[in-house]
Amino acid sequence: MDTSQPGPDTHRWIELERAEPGVFVVRNARGHELRVGGDDAFSPVELLLAAIASCSSADVDAVTSRRAQPERFRARVDAHKVRDETGNILRDIELMFSVRFPAGPDGDAAREALPRAVQASHDRSCTVSRTVESGVPVRVLLD
Repeated sequence: MDTSQPGPDTHRWIELERAEPGVFVVRNARGHELRVGGDDAFSPVELLLAAIASCSSADVDAVTSRRAQPERFRARVDAHKVRDETGNILRDIELMFSVRFPAGPDGDAAREALPRAVQASHDRSCTVSRTVESGVPVRVLLD
C-alpha cells in the first residue's frame, strides 16, 4: 500500500479553544484535553519539544522493550528560542536519551538495539522531528 499520498487514514487533527487570556484548551479526536499557556501549563514551544521527545521515545521504546524492560528511560530536548531577521525560531535542537537496561542477555540485546532504534527513529519513523527537519510549510486560513 502506498502511504506517500494523503488519504482517509493519514488525516490527523486537533482543535483549540481559548479558555482565558493567553490560555487555550486543545482537544484531539479521541476527546483528550490539554491546557496550553499561562503560568501553570506547557507553552506551545515546550509542547513542540515534548512532541519531538515523545515521538522518538515511542519509537525507541517499541524496539528496545521487546528485548528488555528499561530500568530507566528518559529523554530531554534542549533548544534555543531566538529572534532572527525572519522572526522567532528554535535553533540547536538536541534530543538526548538516557536509557538503562538490566544486566543479563535480554538487557544486552536491548542495549545493542538502542543505537539502531534511535537512529531509525531520527532517519525514518519519528513524524514530528522529520517534519520539523524537512521544513514542511504551514498554511494558515481564516474561517
